[in-house]
Amino acid sequence: MLLSALFVSALITCNLIANKFVALDLGFKTFIISAGVLPYPITFLITDILSEIYGKKKTQEVVLFGFAAALFTLLILLLGASFEAIPNSVVSDETYNQVFKNSWRLIGASMVAYIVAQLVDVRLFHFWKRLTKGRMLWVRNNFSTILSQLVDTTLVVTIIFIGREDLPTIGRYILDGWIFKVIIAALDTPFFYAGVYWYRKKYHLSSAHQEVDF
Repeated sequence: MLLSALFVSALITCNLIANKFVALDLGFKTFIISAGVLPYPITFLITDILSEIYGKKKTQEVVLFGFAAALFTLLILLLGASFEAIPNSVVSDETYNQVFKNSWRLIGASMVAYIVAQLVDVRLFHFWKRLTKGRMLWVRNNFSTILSQLVDTTLVVTIIFIGREDLPTIGRYILDGWIFKVIIAALDTPFFYAGVYWYRKKYHLSSAHQEVDF
């Protein structure tokens, strides 16, 4: 329940802050990315932990619940826009629309990219798990995320910016977003190991354990 709650929270937050683009200097390169990219890798870390412990079926259920939550968020934003702000409202209609006017497109793009990439991630994770016979956690954690993040970044950036930016700019956004996500995927490997270790210890699971039905 905790992992699912964190997953949905990270997913919704990504959508709400995705309109803001930032320049992130990591020393060797400055990445131009959406602020929504910052918490998004957390969702892939969580689905990898869920896949390792609970299996493909339950992880896909969490992914679908996240999709439903994103759709519900979109409906709430549309509801908020349908009422006019009172004269002394802290947030005016102009401010609300400036922040959330394009959220339907962002969330729509995110929902398409999210559902495809997350399901790809889950399937790739179990492909690598079978291939390595349950060994080498880092292989399935990184290889599944690297490929699925490429799918996600390509879809979401293309849907958002097609017709608004030229192809070289779109390509640069895709490359920056994907490389940044790959770096974060590599850095979160210790957290993946720690999460899996904690679950195995708590529920007395062996390293050969494939999934458990709670």
